[in-house]
Amino acid sequence: MRGLLPLLALVLSPAAWAAHGYALWDDLKYPAGFQAFDYANPAAPWGGELRLVSNQRYSNFDKYNPFTIKGAPPAYLASLMFESLLAGSMDEQASGYGLLAEDVEVAPDRLAATFRLRKEARFHDGSPVEAYDVKHSYDTLIGPYAQPGYRTLLEDVAGCDVVDALTVRFRFKKPNRELPLTVGSLPIFSRHWGVVNGKAKRFDEVVTDIPIGSGPYKIGPVRFGKDITYVRDPGYWGRGLNVRRGSANFERITIRIYQDNTARLEALKAGEFDMMTFYSAGDWARRVTGRRFKTGELVKRAFGHKQPAGFQSFVLNVRRPLLQDRRVREALDLALDYDWMNRQMFYNGYPRVTDLFGNTDCQATGMPSAQELELLAPWKGRIPDAAFGPMYTPPTTLGPGHSLRENLRKAAALLKAAGWEYRDGALRNAQGRPFVLEYMDSKEGGVRTVTPWMRNLEKLGVELKFASVDFALYQQRLDKFEFDVTTINFPGTFNPGQQLADVFGSKAADTEGSGNYSGIKDPAVDALVAAAAGARSKAELLPACRALDRVIMHNHYLVPQWSLSAHRMAYNSWRLAFKEPMPPYAPAEEWVMFYWWSKGSPGDSH
Repeated sequence: MRGLLPLLALVLSPAAWAAHGYALWDDLKYPAGFQAFDYANPAAPWGGELRLVSNQRYSNFDKYNPFTIKGAPPAYLASLMFESLLAGSMDEQASGYGLLAEDVEVAPDRLAATFRLRKEARFHDGSPVEAYDVKHSYDTLIGPYAQPGYRTLLEDVAGCDVVDALTVRFRFKKPNRELPLTVGSLPIFSRHWGVVNGKAKRFDEVVTDIPIGSGPYKIGPVRFGKDITYVRDPGYWGRGLNVRRGSANFERITIRIYQDNTARLEALKAGEFDMMTFYSAGDWARRVTGRRFKTGELVKRAFGHKQPAGFQSFVLNVRRPLLQDRRVREALDLALDYDWMNRQMFYNGYPRVTDLFGNTDCQATGMPSAQELELLAPWKGRIPDAAFGPMYTPPTTLGPGHSLRENLRKAAALLKAAGWEYRDGALRNAQGRPFVLEYMDSKEGGVRTVTPWMRNLEKLGVELKFASVDFALYQQRLDKFEFDVTTINFPGTFNPGQQLADVFGSKAADTEGSGNYSGIKDPAVDALVAAAAGARSKAELLPACRALDRVIMHNHYLVPQWSLSAHRMAYNSWRLAFKEPMPPYAPAEEWVMFYWWSKGSPGDSH
């Protein structure tokens, strides 16, 4: 999802001193002077090619700027080409270590953070990474031509000042444990990117200009509509850093594009690329087979992880009049028989999403604590009464007393209370208008997972039409919030903060291109997001997150879907090698691209 931007949640301890890294709540795993991350192999050879398939939903790319709204950039460009002041580790929650920055100093009152840049840091054009570039990147990302999520995330940053060529200071409007290292995770790019004949283009006009980043890879051969190859920068400045030792081992990383899942799977079996992550239960259970799997060339394996579950959901756009009544939204939720779908369609392969913060300490369960009730109390009468009771649990059809018939009976009663009754062959309101919604998707195959819900809604008299649109139109309609219902995969986080304002905040609801797809405008939600973002300790963070969890879920803005507790991967074991075990918080493709290596590569080792 584009609205919710993945940032490191890093923070400094109360005293002000320059250090090699920071952890949000606890001690860092790696001490000053550590040699390499445990999951890296400093002896891994350099060389060879990694061939991957694009993980993007669109079947082409038309720009090299991943930070603007319009257009589609190549997969993984931001990860491979742009670096930040700090680098996170894949085996810790919310930690970060100096990358472009040599160290960081946070003021005792937490109203400023000063970063000292490494003298050796260089962009791909050989120019030094300077404080002016950091300020330029910050100013550009909060400007009117970048994705609006950055402005939301950085709302409490008062400004960015150049102290000298290698020192930059961020000022904050208020103390916030997240802010010093939220800015530390921003992508940094050269102030000369997009400058032609001495004149800087407007940022949304920087489209196919080759990015000037500082990452280990640059753009190599490109075949638009087919593939892009990233080539390792032979002069990469960071090769000796401990946070980079044992990483960026491949000489080339080629990302290939296929029109659909079937084409991707057949290309994998034919040996056209080396690794693929699977999200289709049917493919994983029945179609990951063939000669190369029998010989052992291709290996099918699920790598368990400890990542947050996220909250992939059917999103109900409450900007639409039909969806503004909470009773109507709850009725739609009751009509989804997930247990049948998991059994009949998903091979029992997907755990159910139950809330916003699954698999983290922020998840609300049972009755609210005294601290949660204290946060909820000012909003009594303005939030659902249910938020003060047991935590929301998705409807089920398993076990005694639970059935689809009973759930639909409850749904019909809710719809009737909201003014909808079945007559003349459809569910109608007092004005005789039928209840008709549109489900928007960019994948024709998406109809399979929504059809069971459509059938159940039909029994209530609700017509849910499936609209398949090409990805460009899909993205445009998402950005403008021109849809009734769609599916969004919201990534999870262990440390919710200001990024929640982009997904649930009132200001974001009116900001085109934001992540508030549901259109939530609720002062109670705004207050709870602010409480989470301003938490000074984990003891303050958890009640705020859990209270927010209760308010969002009991309002039924989302109909929760399903998640994965493992990375389901097929990879070429004859070409690729890696160090066991997989770091528990690693994204699958990033782990492969940065920390695997090519077998038999003749290249130098680290």
